[in-house]
Amino acid sequence: MLRITHAIEIPDAELEEHFIRASGPGGQNVNKVASAVELRFDARRSPSLPDDVRARLERLAGRRATKDGVIVIRAERFRTQERNRADARARLAGLIARACVAPRARIKTRPTRASVKRRLEAKARRARLKRTRRDKPRGEE
Repeated sequence: MLRITHAIEIPDAELEEHFIRASGPGGQNVNKVASAVELRFDARRSPSLPDDVRARLERLAGRRATKDGVIVIRAERFRTQERNRADARARLAGLIARACVAPRARIKTRPTRASVKRRLEAKARRARLKRTRRDKPRGEE
């Protein structure tokens, strides 16, 4: 059972793990032992996730999500299969936890009248300065 929040838990039956050969540390052993973990989680068909969390999760997953909504996490940071397995599960849990946080709604604001006036005065000053640079001096006509 992968616990995300007090309300969201993902049963192990929904997680699919494949152990594959890893690149990286391990020396001669790396060629013999399948220590990397590929963790797959079908977010689109998971009954454990609310709809809003599922939508945010697919957006957050980016390239890690397939077009079918399966999130694939590959962990090969460590030499041992157990640590890579724990790393993959932790990364999936972190991703789902980030998806659980709903973005705050933006509150529309308008600039104050004084700030609009200051901005327009600054633009006018700058335009006058550029206009004086563009015009030829009086004595050289």
